[in-house]
Amino acid sequence: GELTDWNTRLGYHCRDVLIKMVHLYGVCSCLHRYNGSLPNGDRGRRKSRFALCRRPKASGVKPSTVHVACTPQAAKAISNKDQHSISYTLSRAQTVVVEYTHDSNTDMFQIGRSTESPIDFVVTDTVPGSQQSHGGEGQTQTQSIQSTISRFACRIICQRSPPYTARIYAAGFDSSKNIFLGEKAAKWRTQDGQMDGLTTNGVLVMHPRHGFTQDSKPGVWREISVCGKVFTLRETRSAQQRGKMVESESQELVDGSLIDLCGATLLWRTAEGLSRTPTVKHLEALRQELNAGRPQCPVGFNTLAFPSLRRKEILDEKQPWAYLRCGHVHGYHAWGGQGREPEDEVVEVGRERECPMCRTRGPYVPLWLGCEAGFYLDAAPPTHAFSPCGHVCSEKTAAFWSQIPLPHGTHTFHAACPFCVHQLAGESGYLRLIFQGPLD
Repeated sequence: GELTDWNTRLGYHCRDVLIKMVHLYGVCSCLHRYNGSLPNGDRGRRKSRFALCRRPKASGVKPSTVHVACTPQAAKAISNKDQHSISYTLSRAQTVVVEYTHDSNTDMFQIGRSTESPIDFVVTDTVPGSQQSHGGEGQTQTQSIQSTISRFACRIICQRSPPYTARIYAAGFDSSKNIFLGEKAAKWRTQDGQMDGLTTNGVLVMHPRHGFTQDSKPGVWREISVCGKVFTLRETRSAQQRGKMVESESQELVDGSLIDLCGATLLWRTAEGLSRTPTVKHLEALRQELNAGRPQCPVGFNTLAFPSLRRKEILDEKQPWAYLRCGHVHGYHAWGGQGREPEDEVVEVGRERECPMCRTRGPYVPLWLGCEAGFYLDAAPPTHAFSPCGHVCSEKTAAFWSQIPLPHGTHTFHAACPFCVHQLAGESGYLRLIFQGPLD
């Protein structure tokens, strides 16, 4: 116990020292189906999370000169200059170009699907639920789908000095340092004579109420414009008509802000928020503590154990399984299904079975510890599981995510497990697990 506590404290201390050393602004983590890391590991700018740190030299930009009533030729000439610009095409004959100049007080980070160099964090579409077969191979098949994520989806501008405020804007600059809003894009002239607009599928943001804490409650989803203004949602994701401006709300990211790019959802954690969050070492300590209690299968009396965080998604013979109606935890057994002989049984995840303890019928699934520490609201023991995927975390974490309506497709929302983005099912989307301790 003492060693575990010391390791946990050491994990927190190392993390806090690192945060100060690199001047961390915050971390963007992608909610995806792989529970904490991509199947082939993080590669370059394509990764499951991205730390935004103060750059050696300021990289931010801010609007300067506005060129109104440009011909397409004049607009092209301005865009070709070696500086950032945003072009708003009003008609074939008229374009407004806003030049941007260097800002020595901010750093800019860009997120999108493109692998071109201006993109700092490359994100790809999230397909809910693991597509892997549970035969122990641990291989994952990636589905090829038409992406709805913009190549240059959004940019985050961070203040280089305290309080290191991070602000989000729709659209990112391409390799030519330009953003182009074509004729069909929603755009308008603001009261002060400036231009603004929305990207095709939009950038949505939701700030939780009471921060990302045990008291967190879901906020309201809003759309962010190219200039960082806040709007109510359009009728559908890519509708021409913008929502109403919400002047009382800001594009400033807070701890726990969710950013949706129409195909991928990101969680923003501030450096301060992360300093209160469990580390991966702490999750490993909780796993060992859970296994040290020697939970048993109430039927086979064999000892169960959660596999190490590194071996996630590879079924183990000691793997805990649970019935998702009642919460009773068992080892895997090849009976209890209807209409099949035990010897015919294959390892089939999620099929309805009858719990031997209470006779309740329900989906029978293996349990996996949620591996992304940044998604946890607290450091409490993992006692609850999401349904129907079986990812396990603390009660407060499960309760919070089960209340969050995440954008799905172009106009629907549903609650999902943060570790695999599988749509939640059942009354509350999660349940308390009932473990049986050793008989001796």
